[in-house]
Amino acid sequence: MRITLFGAAGAVGSRTLAEALSRGHDVTAAVRDPARLPPLPGVQVRRGDASDVGDVAALSAGQDLVISATRPAPGREHDLVATAESLLAGVSATGVRLLLVGGAAGLTVPGTGGLTVVDTPDFPPSWRPIALACDAQLAACRAAPRADWTYLSPPALLEPGERTGRYRLGADELLVDADGRSVISMEDLAVALLDEAERPRHRRCRFTVAY
Repeated sequence: MRITLFGAAGAVGSRTLAEALSRGHDVTAAVRDPARLPPLPGVQVRRGDASDVGDVAALSAGQDLVISATRPAPGREHDLVATAESLLAGVSATGVRLLLVGGAAGLTVPGTGGLTVVDTPDFPPSWRPIALACDAQLAACRAAPRADWTYLSPPALLEPGERTGRYRLGADELLVDADGRSVISMEDLAVALLDEAERPRHRRCRFTVAY
């Protein structure tokens, strides 16, 4: 597949890049500062901004898929929605599918009668701005009439770890294990992301993963 990846220098993006390359895909890494990404075999590094509709359209033209794994700087959480709208507009212009890595806060918590993660009593107040921005990001996807999008919500805990190649799939409810933990490594999130890229099962909807 020919994949354009926005956010390739980030924590999730760099692991997504590695996973895509390991599967033999042709990746265009779109980054604001190409100096942040060292030269890699099989990767074409291009300057590009996911919040610029023109950049998205130009870098998605002729591709099979666009993946976005960008995150705003602290204090600029509102940028997340504008970036999503630019991505959706850009891929709508080219007809290319968008796979967007989002947030977990809008997932419902099992056993709470439909309470979302962000509305649970112990949700950290400092995380609320990015959580609400992720909810608005998903709403922007659902409101896009022409875009072919998929939104991946990680579990409650997403951290660097090992690639096991295993995970469970969910939809709009937080996945928890027998011990009540909701977790996956960034490496296995990338596995799930590329599995969805290669075998689409969640077009124009949200899905989630966890161990």
